[in-house]
Amino acid sequence: MNSSSSLASPGTSASSSTPTGGGGAADRAGAYVSGRERVAELLQRQGVLAVLLLVVVIASFVYPTFATLDNARGVTVQASFLAIVALGMTLVIITGGIDLSVGSVFALGGVLAAWASQWGIVPALLVPLVACGAIGLINGLLIARAGMAPFIVTLASLLGARGLLLALTDEGATTHLVPKESAFATLGQGGIGGFGYPILVALVLFGAGGMVLQRTSFGQTLFAVGGSSDAATLMGLPVARAKVIVYLLSGVLAGLAGAISAARLSSGVTIVGTGMELDAIAAVVIGGTLLVGGAGSVSGTLWGVLLLAVIQNLINQIGSLNSSYQSVVSGGFLIVVVVAQRYLSRSRSSV
Repeated sequence: MNSSSSLASPGTSASSSTPTGGGGAADRAGAYVSGRERVAELLQRQGVLAVLLLVVVIASFVYPTFATLDNARGVTVQASFLAIVALGMTLVIITGGIDLSVGSVFALGGVLAAWASQWGIVPALLVPLVACGAIGLINGLLIARAGMAPFIVTLASLLGARGLLLALTDEGATTHLVPKESAFATLGQGGIGGFGYPILVALVLFGAGGMVLQRTSFGQTLFAVGGSSDAATLMGLPVARAKVIVYLLSGVLAGLAGAISAARLSSGVTIVGTGMELDAIAAVVIGGTLLVGGAGSVSGTLWGVLLLAVIQNLINQIGSLNSSYQSVVSGGFLIVVVVAQRYLSRSRSSV
């Protein structure tokens, strides 16, 4: 929401005006200021796309095996699970919150899906969605209705979900397997045109998420809540309900990603999801969503996820580096992006 336009008098625009008399210089200054603000906003939201394209172009020249269709399929499939989780995290962070439980909820969803897959694809999807959605709902109610801090609530859910996961698997000694050649296994391992179903699911969800954020009143409410919860309340917006819904969606999406991951791995692996919440937060912030809330986009999150996946793939291409270097590079990107966001925010507020 542009406050300058809301303060403009009726029949005028804050970004353009009709020059009269000696006002040409002022109009040109206003146009310059508006253009500078738009550039800062564009860099904040889509700068990661430029970085991603640059990295891809350089990697394609340096490593011939990188720019192959098989490699692209592998990268995008692996990125799809984090992308689904990061989509829910985007909605939460836009409201000014945080969800540290998604990694454990992701793993719990996978175990529940593998266990329920013996009865068919519907229970395999329904059980993790309901259970993980319930965790998200509890998070949202405690945060929105009881006024508890998101960090504390979701940290407790992280520990609780991981403990429940261990209890269901006898401390990890029991591994539930997905029946081979079942419809549920096909969901994780099949595809269309050589691209796996997980990729298609992620793209559909991101398309829906973008429509919700940009084209619905609910999406605008999320931005308003993140910008100022108190102001949104004074405007009569359903602040508490919006927060409950985003945490519910975060839990559901994490559970769905875990279920699809179990279908692809043919089992409910208990050790997956460790640190995924940090990767999701990094992807969201690198994608241009402000950690303090009030601004962001799902497209930026998608580019952030792909950038992290490409970095991991390049580390594998090099061969002499281990996967721990991904954390170093991701942390470096995160610091640079946060500093850049702070600078761009100051630039936009000063114009």
